[in-house]
Amino acid sequence: MGVAAQTAASAVVYGVPFLVPSLRDERGLSLAAVGIVVAAPTLGLLVALIAWGAVVDRVGERLPMAAGLGFCGVLTGALALLAPASLALAVALLVLAGIGAASVNAASGRLIMGWFDVEERGLAMGIRQTAQPLGVAVGGLVLPTLAQQDGSFEALVWPALACVVCAVLVVLVAADPPRTPRAPGEAPPASPYRSPVLPRVHAASALLVLPQFAISAFSLEYLVREQGWSPGVAGVFVAAAQIAGAAGRIGSGWWSDRVGSRLRPMRQLAVASAAVLLVFSVGDLTLGLIAVAGIAAGSVITVADNGLAFVATAEIAGPGWSGRALGVQNTTQNIVATIAPPALGALIGVSSYAVGFAVVALAPLAAIGVTPVADEPVPERVAVRTAASGH
Repeated sequence: MGVAAQTAASAVVYGVPFLVPSLRDERGLSLAAVGIVVAAPTLGLLVALIAWGAVVDRVGERLPMAAGLGFCGVLTGALALLAPASLALAVALLVLAGIGAASVNAASGRLIMGWFDVEERGLAMGIRQTAQPLGVAVGGLVLPTLAQQDGSFEALVWPALACVVCAVLVVLVAADPPRTPRAPGEAPPASPYRSPVLPRVHAASALLVLPQFAISAFSLEYLVREQGWSPGVAGVFVAAAQIAGAAGRIGSGWWSDRVGSRLRPMRQLAVASAAVLLVFSVGDLTLGLIAVAGIAAGSVITVADNGLAFVATAEIAGPGWSGRALGVQNTTQNIVATIAPPALGALIGVSSYAVGFAVVALAPLAAIGVTPVADEPVPERVAVRTAASGH
C-alpha cells in the first residue's frame, strides 16, 4: 500500500515535466514560465515534509497519509477539470498538491519501520523506494499522450484519480503499527539531533544525491548530443536503466539486512559512485563506449544508497522522532536535487562533460568520510508483532 500511495503521489509531483511540450504549444509559454510550473509541486513538497513528519510522529501514519494523498488528488483533479487560464492559479494548485503529497513520504517510511523488524527493514524500504521511479515511469508512459489528446492540465485527471483511490485504500488497508504509550509524567523522547550522527547521515546522503542527478538529468542529452543516438533509442536505454536502478534499490536493502548495517554498504556505494563517475569522464575523453557503460552502471549504483539512508535515519531517530527525521532527510535531498541540475549544466556548458562529472565525483568522495559508520547504533527491534484488526 505504501508503494502504491507513493507511486501515485510521485506521478503528480514528478509527472508535470512530461506536460512541458503541450503546455508550450497550447499556451505559448516560455521555458522560464514552464519551469515555474514544473517546480511548483516540488516546492510544495519541500515546505511541508518536516511538518507532515511532526504530525505523523504525534498521531500515527494511516490517517495523515490518507488525508494528504486525498488532498493532493482533489486539488490536482480540480486543476485538471478547471484547466485555468490563469497560470498563477495553476501554479498555486500544484504547490498545494505538492504539500498534500508530502504526507506520503514520512508516513509510508514510518509504517515500514513499525511493521518490519531489523533483518527485514532494508529490503522492505528498498521495495518502497522503487515507488518514485515507478511514478516517473508511469508519468512518462501516459501523460504525454493524454496531454496531446485531452490537453495539458486535463491529462492530470488520471494521476489525480489514482491519488484519491489510493487514499481510500490506505484507510481500508493500511494499519498504524503498535506504539508503546508513554507513562504518566514520562518525558518525551530526546531529540536525536543532540548527537552529530544523524546530521552526518543527512549530509552524506545529500552528497550522494549529486551523482544520482548528474546521471539522471544529463544521460539522455549526452547520448543524443554527444554520442549521436536517436531520441527514441536513447529514451529506451534510459528507461531500462531506471528499471535497473529500481532493482538496485531493492538489492542494496537486502544486502544491508544480510550484513546487519545500513551505513557500511552506504559508504561502499559512495566509493563505487565516485569510481563510476570517473569512468564516465575517462570515456568521454577517450572512447564513447566507456562513457555509455559508465551511464549504465551509474544508473544503478548512484541510486542504490537511497533506501539505506532512509532506514538509517529512521533507526537512529527512533519511533518518537522518525517522522520528523525522515522529513529532514527528504528535505535536504530535494534541495540538492533542485540545485544540482542547473549548477551542473552551467559547469558543463563552460567546460565539458568530462570535467563536470569529474567535479561531481568529489561529492561521493566526501561522503566516504562523512558517513558515520563507526557510530552506527544497534537498531531497535520491533517489540510487538501482532496483526492489526479492524482495517
